[in-house]
Amino acid sequence: MGALRDQMDKDMVLRGMSPRTRESYLSAVRGLAKHYRKSPDTLTERDVQNYLLYLIEERKLAWSSCNIVVHGLKFFYHTTLRRDQMTFVIPRRRAPSRLPEMLSREEILALFDAAPLLKHRVLLMTAYAAGLRVSELVHLRITDIDPNRMMIRVEQGKGAKDRYTVLSEQLLAELRQYWKRERPAPWLFPATRNPQAPMHAKTAQKVFYHCKQRAGIAKRCGIHSLRHAFATHLLEGGTDIHRIQRLLGHGQVATTMRYFHLAQSSLMQTPSPLESLAARVAIRR
Repeated sequence: MGALRDQMDKDMVLRGMSPRTRESYLSAVRGLAKHYRKSPDTLTERDVQNYLLYLIEERKLAWSSCNIVVHGLKFFYHTTLRRDQMTFVIPRRRAPSRLPEMLSREEILALFDAAPLLKHRVLLMTAYAAGLRVSELVHLRITDIDPNRMMIRVEQGKGAKDRYTVLSEQLLAELRQYWKRERPAPWLFPATRNPQAPMHAKTAQKVFYHCKQRAGIAKRCGIHSLRHAFATHLLEGGTDIHRIQRLLGHGQVATTMRYFHLAQSSLMQTPSPLESLAARVAIRR
């Protein structure tokens, strides 16, 4: 599907989609073509629906993964092939959304200590210290670090928005040590085989999993959990929710409010209603 792939990618570029979204959508169409061993433009609506059924019942893919496939296929058929009449669906999500497993401060320190390379240690520290998404992390340039204003510039984050986030003194010291030893340029975390290209997001995720295993952390979480921990630990430390919103790059404060559910200090400070009965119980005795 070389020509179709190129056309679909051009259609997505024209609509301002991020590289990560484009790759996810292209992967969805590749999977469909590989399953039937046919060009996807020759498949029917029933073929596509049966493929989605296969992903759910036989591959046992998570609802979120199937949903990405649906969006990718819809874009291909509706936008690239202009077949607006084609419709296909997956069952609505039935399972309740789950809160991510939160890493404690001790576990995060253990994660850093488990990194076998300085580059990997600084990579994980930067993700946590600045609250970055993995795509933002691997696309940092040396020039994005601003030690004069103690800020990190995040260029074209989610939603194609630039923003600034905090640069801690401790992280700056680690970054300077890393730069003296590795001399990376222009990317802060370049790819190993091609230093002129940034590290791939999947590589950063693998680094996290490797260090998590070495640290003996059993919680189910990926590198994005460091961004969750950044926001939650700031909230527990008393940082204003609107400031956290700006640091994370959230368009709506409602998105940031979910971290109230993860902040243990705010939860644990909530008194049980039994406490309000304590005095009455004492009087009765």
